[in-house]
Amino acid sequence: MDITRPQNVKAKRIRRILYVGGSIVVLLLITVALSRLEPAAPTVEGATVYTDIVKRGAMLRNVRGLGTLVPEEIRWIPAETNARVDRVIMLPGAVVDRETVILGMSNPDLELSLVEARWQLRQAEAGYASAKARLATDLLNQRATAADIEAQYHQSLLQAETDEALAKEGSGSELNAKLSRLRAQGLKKRYDIEQERSVVYLQSVDAQLNEQQARVEQVRALYNIKVRQVDALNVRAGIDGVLQDVPVEVGQFVSPGMNLARVPDPKKLKAEIRIAETQAKDVLVGQVASIDTRNGLVAGHVIRVAPSVQNGTVTVDVALDGSLPTGTRPDLSVDGTIEIERLDDVLYVGRPAYGQGQSTVGLFKLGKGRETASRMQVKLGRSSVSTIEVVEGLQENDTVILSDMSAWDSVDRIRLRW
Repeated sequence: MDITRPQNVKAKRIRRILYVGGSIVVLLLITVALSRLEPAAPTVEGATVYTDIVKRGAMLRNVRGLGTLVPEEIRWIPAETNARVDRVIMLPGAVVDRETVILGMSNPDLELSLVEARWQLRQAEAGYASAKARLATDLLNQRATAADIEAQYHQSLLQAETDEALAKEGSGSELNAKLSRLRAQGLKKRYDIEQERSVVYLQSVDAQLNEQQARVEQVRALYNIKVRQVDALNVRAGIDGVLQDVPVEVGQFVSPGMNLARVPDPKKLKAEIRIAETQAKDVLVGQVASIDTRNGLVAGHVIRVAPSVQNGTVTVDVALDGSLPTGTRPDLSVDGTIEIERLDDVLYVGRPAYGQGQSTVGLFKLGKGRETASRMQVKLGRSSVSTIEVVEGLQENDTVILSDMSAWDSVDRIRLRW
């Protein structure tokens, strides 16, 4: 027969309570510990990320943009008169010189006006020659008249002197001497007047001849214009180059000012580079540049920066200083790199995929062994095409990930699997 022992029941109850309480405490401790543990770092394939080492030294700042080669000298040949295109002699792509005829055109009215202008010029030249001969004859007559009066004056002067001498000797009359003197004085005045008249007449001759000459020059200028207009019906290149465009067809009527052909000089090319507006603020005239023609590099320098922005870019003109590679031609697509400045003794690293100059970004820095990477806040400074200055957050020889890590923005630590 079993005998119930109250102290054993009470002891079991106490142990049970202690066990339950201990279990609860252990569970609470485990829960708190687990809540404080960091989530497991995601694993990233090391081969899919691009890394670079932070360096200290000289950093060359430059900007890059796409562009095209364009001729420095382009000649658009306009129509000077109304005309009809009769022949297209040269086609685009042909090498031409300044005397090469590209188009042949016709204008019968213009050719008729040239004939009329030629006859008007001949008539004006004949009128000038006739007026010159007539005025020369009149001038000779005037001089002959002045010479005759001069002879009469000298004759009357001698007669007066003779009469005065006879009067003094008593052989002649005083009255005759006075009359002779008065006659000589009158002829002297007429002689002086004729001399002045000759001078005035000579000036009048020059004025009339100048008037006739001006008329001839006016008619000759009109004639030369007609000659040039008729000659312009044979459209010439005007410069040595390559015919690039002929935007007219045979039978087409053209009006004055209409473009007939485009002739650039392929030996004198420049590069028009389009730089992003955010990078163009530091581009200045005279900076060194390098142009990649896909067939070689050509050195150059900036000669113009456009004052306005178009489609988010600024156009920069670069003069080419070196010789052009074979096959270089207008409208060829090129890459241009412009050197902005050289920074000495700075920390720099490769430009991250999502980092901009003068900003703060989060970069993953690799730990020892390259098995983990932790996010670091890095302050960036001045930027270049492929490198950027590090102001704060990294040290020399640190290795950082430059790839786009936006997929892991929610974590501060990743594990790398190589």
